[in-house]
Amino acid sequence: MNDFKALKTFLMAAEKKSFAQVARELDMTPAAVTRAIAALEADLGVQLFVRTTRQVSLTADGAVFAAQIKPSIEALEAARRDVVNANKADQGRLRISAPTWLGKTILPPILAGFKELHPKMCFEISLSDGLVNILDDEYDLAIRISSQPSDKFTIWRKICVIPRILVAAPNSRFVDMKHPGELSPDDCLAYNGDSRRENWVLSDGGSTVNISAGRAFSANSGEVLADMAAEGLGVTLLPGFDISKHLQAGKLVHVLRNWAPPDLWLTLYYPPYQALPPRVALFSKFFEQQLPASLHPPY
Repeated sequence: MNDFKALKTFLMAAEKKSFAQVARELDMTPAAVTRAIAALEADLGVQLFVRTTRQVSLTADGAVFAAQIKPSIEALEAARRDVVNANKADQGRLRISAPTWLGKTILPPILAGFKELHPKMCFEISLSDGLVNILDDEYDLAIRISSQPSDKFTIWRKICVIPRILVAAPNSRFVDMKHPGELSPDDCLAYNGDSRRENWVLSDGGSTVNISAGRAFSANSGEVLADMAAEGLGVTLLPGFDISKHLQAGKLVHVLRNWAPPDLWLTLYYPPYQALPPRVALFSKFFEQQLPASLHPPY
């Protein structure tokens, strides 16, 4: 950074045409500015300035050198500024990955509230129901709804438990079922990030039943599965927030109430930081505080 400072001093002197003014703006002594320019001239083996008692002006070599290095020095200064700002809690850019439904409904008011408190913050939001590679895709954090994370090379923070329930259309034959064994694989509409089959593990607190879902229908969208179940196509297993509107409208009902799968977790998922950057830590705390109770709707 000493070379960078010397070059920055040179460019400012070329613009201001006064070592004294440069010294004032960079909080240096005039002698220190003179020494920095002299050392740069000695290193390059050329004279960069013509000095008079009233001002300094560039030599021909100095003008060429200034024109050549100015874009690079400005780019370095911008990069330095970005790094400094990125480590301030109330400014910088956050790249966030979030599940589609949560990103469309829950996240916007949280982002708006955070932006109102911290207007210098910028956001890049990517919505996907699949698991992202937070390192390769260079996210600052990801919001995940999944089983307990097992990745040992990243950091995660549990926010809350997300229950799931089995639902079907209220006028369908599935409403009267007493046991999961009454379901055939064709009746089970599966959620899978790769649009393949899903294994349901259901328990009544004593017995456990495994069901292979998705033989007839699977999708990587909870909204699509809820709509298909509401049409009477079968039974689907989804978090409550995915189906809250369908439940409230009477388009879906909770079936096999005594049987439930393991709960999912809502987590904030981070790259392997040694310590959370201030802006990431600040947003994480705000997100957790502002998370609405609608993630736990009554069934």
